[in-house]
Amino acid sequence: MSSHREAPAISKDPVADNTDTYAFVSPDNPTTVTMIANYLPLEAPFGGPNFFEFGDDVLYEIHIDNNGDGYADITYQFTFETQVGDPNTFLYNTGTINSISDAAWNRKQFYSVARVAGGKSQWLGTNLPCPPCNVGPLSTPNYATLASEAINTLSGGRTVFAGQRLEGFYVDLGAIFDLGDLRPLEQLHVGSMLPAAPGVNATNDYSVHSIALQVPISDLTRGGVVPTNPAASNAVVGIWATASRKAAVIRERMTAKLLEVGEWVQVSRLGNPLFNEVIVPMGMKDVWNALAPAGDKQFLANVQQPELAGLLPILYPGYFDNLAAYTAARADLVAILLTGLPSGIVSGFQNYTGKTYADMLRLNVAIPPTVTDPNPLGLVAGDAAGFPNGRRVFDDVVTIELRAIAGLTIPLVDPTYVVDGAVSLVSDGLTDADATYLSQFPYLGTPQSGYQTAPLSTVS
Repeated sequence: MSSHREAPAISKDPVADNTDTYAFVSPDNPTTVTMIANYLPLEAPFGGPNFFEFGDDVLYEIHIDNNGDGYADITYQFTFETQVGDPNTFLYNTGTINSISDAAWNRKQFYSVARVAGGKSQWLGTNLPCPPCNVGPLSTPNYATLASEAINTLSGGRTVFAGQRLEGFYVDLGAIFDLGDLRPLEQLHVGSMLPAAPGVNATNDYSVHSIALQVPISDLTRGGVVPTNPAASNAVVGIWATASRKAAVIRERMTAKLLEVGEWVQVSRLGNPLFNEVIVPMGMKDVWNALAPAGDKQFLANVQQPELAGLLPILYPGYFDNLAAYTAARADLVAILLTGLPSGIVSGFQNYTGKTYADMLRLNVAIPPTVTDPNPLGLVAGDAAGFPNGRRVFDDVVTIELRAIAGLTIPLVDPTYVVDGAVSLVSDGLTDADATYLSQFPYLGTPQSGYQTAPLSTVS
């Protein structure tokens, strides 16, 4: 998935696992940018009695690089505190939760937000409430209204939300991780005896815990300006999210309580979707999670010669002959994933941050949102407001990146290359219609409750 269980160490620590990062000029307020960092992959809606929550022992951060060096110039930090009303009951809620301050909700979470820039930290909000998880119609009726109470207005025209949201990333996990199977191309896969079939959204009805922050464009840019020219260098910012834990943990023998000491150590990060998933080799995945983007030059060779590009002609023999014959370093993928696209490659577009190789979402804030009929295939379909110009919640990043790796974007840097005809068919068979979104902040949909959703074992 975008970054769900993508590395050995973080797959054992879901509370700190950054699953998806999004950044886009807000369609409901185009003078702002919305950034979303999701954590806790694959939250089953029937996951009680200890329902999902942020970690009180995790430092969650969203970072912005506005000078292209791969280091954060601005960071928004989020820390959480859980407050238990009655520790003598096992119940998450002792009755119907009618508001986020309701005493019936027994395990509330609150958080603080700070903005760090120029070595100085500024508190933007403290003791801000999260909503509960969507338990069911008896416990959390009118959940959408309940969650809306947790949208908080901060100083400086900023808005924040932290809590459970419906998973917005759609992907056919069951097929893709079965030797790169793509159901729409099933009949082409080596050894397969099955016919082509529609994709199956593995994340359907699952949730994540989401930190969503909407800030003025001037909050992010170099010099605090609001660029209007997409060609301007200060119109592009790099964005990624991380999670960190304290360096040392001591576990008390009799109580199993944890004492955490030392400096914060980064254990998870996410910029471009699927980068650590399918670009970074297994032996380096945990290392990648611990680095700032400025250290990504060591993964340059993996981007220039991605393993999946070599596997596609083997898995689908005869359908990627041109890709198999292409031995040049993939300068197109380097531009898309590590430097941004300079002016002149795509007419009227650039999101170039400079020569530093760094995995970040690169957002050109001078390009307005596409409000009418946005295309989930983003830039490759002519919608410059979509991925890889930042990332919107509905962008079909699986199809975009599969087609890019399969050779669709090679002509951007090598006009002599002829794209294989099968590339236009490459997809896991899903579209943005396979997920549910909101048209306004915080954009990700309302979580399903366990009562509404049958366990997978009972689904025919």
